[in-house]
Amino acid sequence: MREKEYRYASAARGGLLFMKGLSGVRNGDRVQVRDHQGQVRNGQVIRTTTEMVLIQVFEGTDGLDLERTWVRFLEEPFEVTLSPAILGRIFNGVGKPRDGRPALISQTKRNVNGSAVNPAARAYPKEFIQTGLSGIDGLNSLVRGQKLPVFSGSGLPHNRLVAQLVRQAKLPGEESNFAVVFAAMGISHADERFFRQSFESSGVLRNVVMFTNLADDPPIERLILPRTALTVAEYLAFDLDLHVLVVITDMTHYAEALREVATAKGDVPSRKGYPGYLYSDLAEIYERAGRIRDRHGSITMVPVLSMPSDDITHPIPDLTGYITEGQIVLSRELHGQGIYPPIHVPPSLSRLMKDGIGAQYTRDDHARVASQLYASYARALEVRNLASIVGAEELSQRDRQYMDFAKLFERRFIGQGEEQDRSIIETLEIAWEVLSLLPPSELTRVSEADLARSHNWSEDRSPASDSEALVA
Repeated sequence: MREKEYRYASAARGGLLFMKGLSGVRNGDRVQVRDHQGQVRNGQVIRTTTEMVLIQVFEGTDGLDLERTWVRFLEEPFEVTLSPAILGRIFNGVGKPRDGRPALISQTKRNVNGSAVNPAARAYPKEFIQTGLSGIDGLNSLVRGQKLPVFSGSGLPHNRLVAQLVRQAKLPGEESNFAVVFAAMGISHADERFFRQSFESSGVLRNVVMFTNLADDPPIERLILPRTALTVAEYLAFDLDLHVLVVITDMTHYAEALREVATAKGDVPSRKGYPGYLYSDLAEIYERAGRIRDRHGSITMVPVLSMPSDDITHPIPDLTGYITEGQIVLSRELHGQGIYPPIHVPPSLSRLMKDGIGAQYTRDDHARVASQLYASYARALEVRNLASIVGAEELSQRDRQYMDFAKLFERRFIGQGEEQDRSIIETLEIAWEVLSLLPPSELTRVSEADLARSHNWSEDRSPASDSEALVA
C-alpha cells in the first residue's frame, strides 16, 4: 500500500508527535498530519523503534486534539517543487508561498536533504565575488564556492549588512548568471518587511528566492528551512547553471531549535545543552556549498551567526569555524563609534582569498595591499594601546602617524554608506589613499613598483589634517 493513515497519536510535545505500535515506517519519510479542523500540517519521521515512531511536525503541534488527529505516512522523502519561475518568489520554511501568489506547478521535485556528492567530484573554490563592501572585498575576499560566515552579536547591524550584500553581490563578467537564495529564521515582522522592501526597491528581488520563518512561527520549521533553501540553490546552480549566493540568517536560531527538539527527544546534551551531533548537523548544511567538476554553476554560502554574549568560543561559532573557510567578525566597539559596517579586522579572515584575487580576477597588487593594510593596522592598534597607558602626547611622530592611519582606515576604508557599492578598483584606490599617510619606509609588504605607481606620500603634509580631509 502506497500510503498509510493512522489515528490516535500517543503524545505531542515541543513540535514532536509520538505514535506507538507502528511497523513498516521508515526514517525520513514525509508525513501529513490532519487535525480535527481539517487543517493539514507537514512532518517528517525522525526516529523509528519497535515501540515508537517520532514525527517532527514543521508547523508545530499546538492545538492538536490527539483523539481526532489523523496521521498519513506518504512513504516518500520530504520534497520541494522546483521550476525556473521560482526566482522572485517568497516562501516559508516548507516551501509554501508567502507572497500571495499561487504555488509552483512543476513535475521537478527534489528531496530537501540533498544528494550525496563524491568528494573527488568537487572543484576547488576560486574566482572573486564582488560584494561592494571594502572590508570584505579588500581584506577578506569572497570566492566562488566558498563558505564565509558572519559572526555578529545582539544589536549589531548584521541584518543591514547581509541585505546590502544581497543587493550588491555580483560575479564580475557573469552578472546575468548570478542569483541569490536568501533564508531567514526567527526574524521579527519588522525585519521581514525590511528585507522584502530592501530587495523590492532595489530591483534585485526578481533574481532572489526568499525563505522566511518569523519569530512567532513554529521554531521546528527552522530545522527544514535551510535544507529547503539549499535544495533550491542546488537546482539553480547545477540544473540551470547559475552562480548562486546563499545567505542564511540566523544559524543561532537554527541551533536553538535543534537543541529544543533534541531535548524533547531525550538526546544526551553536550556543551551548553546542545546535542552532541551539532557539529555533524551543521556540516550537513554548510557542506552543500561548493563547486562540482564539469558543472558551470556554483553555490557560495554566507551564514550569519549571532554569538550569545559576543562569545566567539560559544559552540555555534566555534564549530562553524571548523567547517567553513574563514569568518567576518563584527565589532561592538566600531559600531559604538558609528562606523558601518563595523567589521573587526584582526579576527576576520578569508582562507581562500588568495585563490580569488590577483591580476586575473582583481588587480595584481591586491594581495600585497591587503597584507600591508593588515600589518599597518596591527601596528596602529599597538600604538593605541600604548597611548592609553602613557598618553597620546608622549607618542613619537611616527606613532602619531599610525594613530592617524588607524582613524582614517576605520572611517574611510572600513566605513561606507549602506547604499554605497564600491568596485574592487575603488576599494584598492581608497586603500592606497589610507596607506599614503605612512612614509614609504613603513610599507614593507608592497613592491617598489607599487609605491611608485600608487603611493602619494610627502614629508611636508600634515597627517592629522590630511586624514580629516580624506574622511570628510
